[in-house]
Amino acid sequence: MHKFTIFFLILLSWSLNAGAAGVKHEFFVTVGPFDASKTEFTYMLSPSAYQIKSQIATNGFFDTVYPFKAEYHTAGAINGDKMTTVDYSYTSQSRFNTRSKQVFYNAKGEPQYQISSKNGKKKRKDFEPSPTPADTFDLQTVLAKLTRQYNLLGFCDAQMAVYDGKRRFDVVFKDEGTEWLEPTKHSFYSGKAAKCSMQINKLLSDDDDSLWEFSANKPVWFWIAKDTTSGYPFIARISIDNTPLGELTAYTTKITIKD
Repeated sequence: MHKFTIFFLILLSWSLNAGAAGVKHEFFVTVGPFDASKTEFTYMLSPSAYQIKSQIATNGFFDTVYPFKAEYHTAGAINGDKMTTVDYSYTSQSRFNTRSKQVFYNAKGEPQYQISSKNGKKKRKDFEPSPTPADTFDLQTVLAKLTRQYNLLGFCDAQMAVYDGKRRFDVVFKDEGTEWLEPTKHSFYSGKAAKCSMQINKLLSDDDDSLWEFSANKPVWFWIAKDTTSGYPFIARISIDNTPLGELTAYTTKITIKD
């Protein structure tokens, strides 16, 4: 469950920076028949930098059987078309464990080492260089790149090679046309939205990590709409057709424009 929650949070991590423009999202997440979590995140981009900040907390049945909350932060620099990760960190609290991790990068944005802790006990891990060329070094920066591309060009199609210090994989985004979304009890949005897909193709990864077993080689669907006042795009909905507990859907319940 911990890895499942982390993967979903990564999908929602697009973010906040003073002096930039972006959108804060509030999400209500269901998995199968269960109300799973409430999540806040904001994407925000300036001409020279980006930051990512998100918060997640289990809700309803999930909060009873698996209480969990976490905060994730990613920051980076933008130079032309290149986006370079500068900092990544998270803290989390479950019923029995408090965890944290911070990744340190070199000037090229390549991960050098991480400091992690579990219940106050710290551990350092050094990263090996990427075995093959990579465009970026964390999945959250991939999503920030896609956000910037959509802001500038209005389409999703992209492919990025990623190496996170442990795994080398490709992330493929595709435009899937447009669909009309009807409002639900969880979502205010009604109207046309661009439909995109995201798929993670594993490379050089041979393990039994359940995160990768359900997230790799299958599509994640998301729908992007535009705020009628500001024109900024926002994520209206996210869906994963098949998880161990059934279909996962994230509904945007509220957006707040950040200038």
